[in-house]
Amino acid sequence: MRSVNLLAILTFLLSFIIMPGCGGGGGAPPPAPAPTLSSVTVTPANFSQDIGASTQFTATATFSNGSTQDVTSLATWTSSAPAVATVSDATGAKGTVTTVAAGSSLITASFGGLTGSTTVTASPAGVPANVMAVSVNGGLCSAGSYLNKPCVSVTVCTPDLSACQPVDDILLDTGSYGLRVFKEAVGTLPLPQVTSGSGSLAGCTQFVDQTSLWGPIVRASVKLGNEPAVEIPIQLIDSTFSASPSYCPGAEPNARSARFSGILGVGVLTEDCGQDCADFAEIGIYYRCTGTTCVKTTVPLADQVQNPVAHLPLDNNGLIVLLPSVPVGVGAPSVSGSVIFGIGTRSNNTPASPIVFPTDQRGDISTIFNGVKTTGFFDTGSNGLFFPNADDSVLPVCADGNSDWFCPPATRALFATNVGIGGTPTNTVGFNISNFVTLANSPNNVFNDVGGPSTFGFDWGLPFFLGRSVYFGLEQKSSTLGNGPYVAY
Repeated sequence: MRSVNLLAILTFLLSFIIMPGCGGGGGAPPPAPAPTLSSVTVTPANFSQDIGASTQFTATATFSNGSTQDVTSLATWTSSAPAVATVSDATGAKGTVTTVAAGSSLITASFGGLTGSTTVTASPAGVPANVMAVSVNGGLCSAGSYLNKPCVSVTVCTPDLSACQPVDDILLDTGSYGLRVFKEAVGTLPLPQVTSGSGSLAGCTQFVDQTSLWGPIVRASVKLGNEPAVEIPIQLIDSTFSASPSYCPGAEPNARSARFSGILGVGVLTEDCGQDCADFAEIGIYYRCTGTTCVKTTVPLADQVQNPVAHLPLDNNGLIVLLPSVPVGVGAPSVSGSVIFGIGTRSNNTPASPIVFPTDQRGDISTIFNGVKTTGFFDTGSNGLFFPNADDSVLPVCADGNSDWFCPPATRALFATNVGIGGTPTNTVGFNISNFVTLANSPNNVFNDVGGPSTFGFDWGLPFFLGRSVYFGLEQKSSTLGNGPYVAY
């Protein structure tokens, strides 16, 4: 038998474990891990196009190392509303979006287990996406509406746009901020509530006529005209929510009582309360509700009811209200006009040379009438011209339950001077006041010469807007007319 040298064998084996030239420290460093997928983005974002048009959308993947890759041809494409917009998932045409009907659809690209999406909005050819119809006592208003009522239609959707509900009979109101819709008007649409601490956020909106709106603050996607939907907090009007309406005296119980389905506040402010409600709970506009108990609370700006115009992707710096004129002393059964979103953002909203009045942080200017200077504001939501009356012999109030209105024996031609905050510019406006009862008993519903007494300043209500283009520049936004907030005409 051959003898075995164990020491020689051990030395031989160790030579393979400790490799020469490696200093005894092991092999080469391991390769860096492959970057992982972080997100998928779809562009163009919040896009609008005519019905029948086609646009190539792009899906871009972003990885953990910051690199990007065009994955349009690799992604799976879907549309949330194929009846509005289709998107091709066929090889060679992936991501091609074609709009087939008015409305909005969510276009989604899926890749590597992640998704990205954007909204496409379709409008009829020749009808700009930034135009919303207004009818004063016309087809967008409910039967039995009061005189000088401007109505619009707004579409309310779930935040993900999976379900939507168009709502007519919405009062266009340039004197308030944000969308408020009666619960009954949106049916069973599932709108998630905005939380406040361990409870839910609710709001109380009070008006000078002693009525109010109470209900929870919810998140919704809102469509104005054919603009892309914007996700914002809105108020769902519901007098039975959480607790007794004692938190909110005069709360309207339903749309029939209020004589509108909701209010679209599109004045010059971004939120309905702003920093005051973010800092002070005592204001009493917002409440934290748990069960049947509600307490006043502060609320961050992002959770307050939002002016939807401020969140539009393009036309977000203001709006223009355009209504036709009606004859003094006669009026009209109804009139149709428009709201145009944006100022100087498109060819159809480029202003001429209006007089621009800077406003204060509440959207107010000053108005001088009969030598008395008071607060002035421009408010489509008021159906008359309301102002302090200096001479009852010239403008007597009506009798028999109509004391909110003036009933002069003959039409009065009057003048008031508007003054911007800071003292300039100034402009004298002529207006007329006729006998309210005489006009209200006529077959017509729209009048430019009805008014009543006010203890809260000079309210340039809907009659002021008839025959004018009135511009509202939003706060913290700029346009060709200057920096908001401002009102111009």
